[in-house]
Amino acid sequence: VQVVETGGGLVEAGGSLRLSCVVSGRTFSRYHMGWFRQAPGKEREFVAAITWSGISTYGADSVKGRFTISKDNTQNTVYLQMNSLKPEDTADYYCAVNDELTIGPGRPVNYWGKGTLVTVSS
Repeated sequence: VQVVETGGGLVEAGGSLRLSCVVSGRTFSRYHMGWFRQAPGKEREFVAAITWSGISTYGADSVKGRFTISKDNTQNTVYLQMNSLKPEDTADYYCAVNDELTIGPGRPVNYWGKGTLVTVSS
């Protein structure tokens, strides 16, 4: 299974980015997918997740209302729309994929992407 994130980059504070994550390889009947992030010197933290049926959850209060997770089952793709970005959102963003257990903080992850860097300048 390959998990590939795209869409990271440099953006000014207040700007927007949309991250994408595509899963390929072994085909499951359904995926649970999500996003984590890790800032320099900090632990990886849960950002958002979406179940195969489309139920979404969000992590830190700081992203609620600014980040939106969505997915396209036909393309095995999950998106993270990030608006009103802040310098503290700067991190490597990682896509997580499970075929049985839903994605969430502290839960095991079957497949990780290599990450995409988001840098928000002040």
